[in-house]
Order: sequence, then structure tokens, then C-alpha cells
Amino acid sequence: MSEISAAAVKSLRDRTNAPMMECKAALTEAKGNMDAAIDLLRKKLSNVAAGKAAREAAEGRVGAYIDEGKKVGAVVEVRCESAPVAKTEQFVKLADELARHIVAKNPASVEELMAQPTLDDPKKTVADRITDLVGLIRENMKVARFKRLEGLLGSYCHHDGSVGVLLQVEGKDTADAQLLRDVCMHITARSPQAARREDVPSATLDKEKEIARSQVAADPKNANKPANIVEKILEGKLNTWFADNVLVDQLFVKDDTKSVGAVLQGAGVKVVQFVRLKVGELT
Repeated sequence: MSEISAAAVKSLRDRTNAPMMECKAALTEAKGNMDAAIDLLRKKLSNVAAGKAAREAAEGRVGAYIDEGKKVGAVVEVRCESAPVAKTEQFVKLADELARHIVAKNPASVEELMAQPTLDDPKKTVADRITDLVGLIRENMKVARFKRLEGLLGSYCHHDGSVGVLLQVEGKDTADAQLLRDVCMHITARSPQAARREDVPSATLDKEKEIARSQVAADPKNANKPANIVEKILEGKLNTWFADNVLVDQLFVKDDTKSVGAVLQGAGVKVVQFVRLKVGELT
């Protein structure tokens, strides 16, 4: 294969915070495969964490809306070409309109959404609405993705619209709206990979177990330890991973003496699922 580029080494360094030479060695061993190189580094260096989702060059914002009466909510990512446009009043209004539209009309896909009549002017489709704004601002725009949920919901969008979260809980007919908003803010900040342990894909869990075993085996202090002790060490490593990556296991950002799961349990509800959209993530 061709020589590993400095850009690739820097990208791996940015995603893992591992030393540059270790990054280059891992990329060389992985034949340039970034994800494989991350796994190699994590097996070798216990303090290396996998980077977040790959990003593509894109601007835009996330809009969210909840119909409290019908217990339906939506979160939508709308893309544009430049950061200044993403902050304009017209673009912010568009994102909010689309979230409200998705709640009301329940489109099955972006294509179906674009063909639906708008709520405010049924003579125009959503595609027409976006085309009109493109003509006014002279910049390309598109709906990247959206998600609609039904049930007991909370939401939060970061002040700049770069991240939005929709959270579903269950257990009561109503819930503390501010608490749900706070948990959504937590999700925005901590970016958990899954809501609950049972939501972690088996392939991801298998990979984390493999990495944990490699780390334990590589530590000379574990060489002569009994099998049951080694298993407890492995269990501890997995629990640490859950605490970093699973919402209900994460320490709540507003009270780090309790997990998010414990905080919600104290309020009589539990997590069902969440959706976190960040502008620019690969879809």
C-alpha cells in the first residue's frame, strides 16, 4: 500500500489523542484503515478512547418540536452551505417549521416530507418552501434527516442549533419537563452511544470485550492472577465502558453523585430511547 500520509496520522491523533508515532504505527499495521487503527491503539494503550462519528464538511442547524397534548415530537437536521446562513432568522424559522410539520404530518422519509403540502400554505410543498428560501438567500439547503417519536418526551437544542436531542421516557402519564430537558442537555454534552445496556449492539459489545481482554493480558501485573480475578477485572473494565458510553450508566452532569438512570428512577420514569442529531455527522 502507499505510504501513510501525515493528514491520516493527524486525523487519528485528533480522534484518539494518542502519540503521533503510535498513530503512524497503528495506521501502518492496519494498512490505512482508520477504524482498525483505533482498535489497535485501544488494545495497546488503555487510555485511548475511540473518536466520535466521522464528520463531513457541512453547516446547518437542528430544530425540535413537541406537541405536548398529543405526546408527539420530532427533531430534524437541515443543512446549508455556510455558518452565517445557519444563524439567520429565516433559516432558524425553516428548521422549526419543519420539526412542527413532521410532528403533524408524520412523513416516512425525507422524500415524502419534501412532497407534502406545508402547514402554513397548503398550495406549496415543503420542497417549494425550501426552494423559495434558496432563491432568497442564494445558498443551497436540504433536509438531511429527521426522527419522530411518540410518548412522554423531552427535547433540547443547543443555543447555536448545532446539536438537538429528543428523549422518550416511560412510567408515568407526565414527567418533570425541566428534568427531561436537563437529561437532553446531558445527552448533548456527553454523547452516549446507547440509551441502555441492552441497546448496545452485540458487535460493539464483543469488540469492547476483546479490547478489554487484550488490555488485561498485556498488563504484567495480571500474569499470575487466578481466572476468577481476571474475570472480575474484565467486568470492571466493561462497567467503566458502560459508564462512559451508556446513558443510564453515565454520571448526571448536573449531579455527578448519581447516574442518569438513578435520577430518572427517582422521578418515577425510565429511559426508552433518545435521538441525538449533530450537524455535519455522516448519515
